[in-house]
Amino acid sequence: MKNVVLAGSSTVVEPTPGASAAQHHDRRTRDRVSQLLLERGAATAAELAVELGLSPAAIRKHLDAMLADGLVEARDRRPRGPRGRGRPAKTFALTATARETFPHFYDGIATAALRWIAEHGGPDAVDAFATSQVSALEERCRAALRSAGDDPMARAEALARALTAEGYAANATTIATGGQLCQHHCPVAHVAAEFPQLCDAETAVISRLIGTHVQRLATIAHGDGVCTTHIPGVARATENTATTVRTDT
Repeated sequence: MKNVVLAGSSTVVEPTPGASAAQHHDRRTRDRVSQLLLERGAATAAELAVELGLSPAAIRKHLDAMLADGLVEARDRRPRGPRGRGRPAKTFALTATARETFPHFYDGIATAALRWIAEHGGPDAVDAFATSQVSALEERCRAALRSAGDDPMARAEALARALTAEGYAANATTIATGGQLCQHHCPVAHVAAEFPQLCDAETAVISRLIGTHVQRLATIAHGDGVCTTHIPGVARATENTATTVRTDT
């Protein structure tokens, strides 16, 4: 409720004490929901409630508001095993609009610079630039993998932690055909959409760091919701072997 004060012939509506504090708290909670969805890729209201220490009803209230604002989208979760009774659980994921609120590093000038390089130096110059750009990232991640051993999945998990520290919100999981490295944020997605050489160079880095052949199955720059790199369950491959696989061809 708001306090109403009659002032002469006019009515003045005063905000309820504490209203701004409640709005600030709501914004902070939604920021936490956004960050968690960025890191996980998708989650149910129940999973978010457990992670954030809130009731499912409170989380649903925030998700409804974020749905209305076009910041999240709801999807039916694919059932694992025999399907039980009732509706399938819904998962929530960030929309492209929500991803825009996270940092993108100087997209405009970076794209202009790469166009200039392509115009004056040709494709080989763009490839060389992309390789040089990821070299510093490779060295930082390599340092973080020193104690990970030789097992590709152990290295993938260590790499995911290192990439998360770099702002990529990454995680590694074991799947039936090997492993999977997912990056839920790409700081240069807009630039890489025009210059996929950046994605190719990053894929080669992932392959070298994990120590096996990998396949890039999806990228945020290519319009997918997450950058997904498949780590086939095979013996250790040559250090420089890496491929990028598009899912729409």
